[in-house]
Amino acid sequence: MKGKMNQMMKQVQQMQSKMKQIQDELGNKIVEASAGGDMITVKVTGHQEIKEIKINPEVVNKDEIDMLEDLIIAAVNEGIRKSTEMANNEMGKVTGGINLPGMGGLF
Repeated sequence: MKGKMNQMMKQVQQMQSKMKQIQDELGNKIVEASAGGDMITVKVTGHQEIKEIKINPEVVNKDEIDMLEDLIIAAVNEGIRKSTEMANNEMGKVTGGINLPGMGGLF
């Protein structure tokens, strides 16, 4: 019984180590999302950090600032959603899809 417990603890430690490695790597992975038919695009890392926002020059019209702001919000939110999905997929590779409390803040 003690041997199985030690083996299980070793497996948990290995999983924690792999999850930490994946979390570190997620900072280098980027997803791209857009809104308004690619009028606004945003790039977001696996740590939900905005890296780039591109605005199509056709959108910039002082009379349409409200629409532009709405498109930026939509693109950023979609980028964050995709980034979270990517992070959860990467972590799921380690956990087999099991949500382990305290083992990553992205779940």
